[in-house]
Amino acid sequence: MAKIIAIGGGEVREKSTLQIDKEIISFSGKKNPKLLFIPTASSDAEGYFLGIKEYFGNLGCSVDVLYLIREKPTKKEIESKILNADIIYVGGGNTLKMMTLWRKLGVDILLEKALKKNIVLCGLSAGSICWFKYGNSDSRKFTSNNNQLIKVSGLGFIEALHCPHYDVEPHRQEDLKRMMKNNPLVAIAIENDCAIQIENENYKIITSNPKAKAYKIYWKNREYFKKEIEKNNKFLPMEGLLRK
Repeated sequence: MAKIIAIGGGEVREKSTLQIDKEIISFSGKKNPKLLFIPTASSDAEGYFLGIKEYFGNLGCSVDVLYLIREKPTKKEIESKILNADIIYVGGGNTLKMMTLWRKLGVDILLEKALKKNIVLCGLSAGSICWFKYGNSDSRKFTSNNNQLIKVSGLGFIEALHCPHYDVEPHRQEDLKRMMKNNPLVAIAIENDCAIQIENENYKIITSNPKAKAYKIYWKNREYFKKEIEKNNKFLPMEGLLRK
């Protein structure tokens, strides 16, 4: 079993992703789900957690946090928090730093267990990249003020490269075109206030803004393709989406 909602971006405090967030809650199958927020990518920013706690608390969730930098939880404590959640929401920030720490602490393995346990895995920006095999990431800007985008390895639950913020950060479009040139996979580029929802081997595009879009991007026979992914109320097979 697998349940993933990867959001291209948006402003939670401004409720720009509200319709998507309501779908996250519905996807859990619980009226008052337990939501675990993981803010590793923002270096465990407390203000970020407090905003998420208030926001999802008002939507009926019981909200907890997993601090991996601010605190030093034991492996048993990390495992208990992850595997007892109904929803795991990963925040934005430095994807590379987050993935490095997760692998060091075994969080990657626990999240794979959560995937198989049918826990809803979701998040935006870094929290959407992490579910894919690779991501188009701005992680360098957090350490060196370098805006050059890099390819970061994610958890590989979705066999594609992911690019978030495709509309609001225009430099990503040309960089993604460059990054995909010798990549055998397809890229899923998602604008803010738009998400891909995955249940087992099927997907659909959901939005909280009807104008927000997602794209399938790839090179084939030296030709560049950028195709809008159709919005559909029904789930469609992932196989077709991930094939060039």
